[in-house]
Amino acid sequence: MALSIKTEEADRLARELSRLTGESMTEAVTKSLRERLEREKTTRPKRPTKKERAEEIARIKAWLAETRKNYDFSRPVTKAEYDEVSGDNDLLKAMKR
Repeated sequence: MALSIKTEEADRLARELSRLTGESMTEAVTKSLRERLEREKTTRPKRPTKKERAEEIARIKAWLAETRKNYDFSRPVTKAEYDEVSGDNDLLKAMKR
């Protein structure tokens, strides 16, 4: 496998690191990339797998089905119901404190 370094700065940095550590340029670049990759993996939020996304979608669909089964769609939503779902009651309580 070949890695083509196309900037003078990248070449200079790789050579300097190699000289400082006593490693070959290949070792120095490989170790640096491995360390950076590990840092990136730990600092970025974990992306859900396809299986995890499918499970979340299934949970949401089950919740919606249960909600639809238990709600009377022949009448409008009351203000109290809307406030309960939207969190407006919590906001108003917090503002009164």
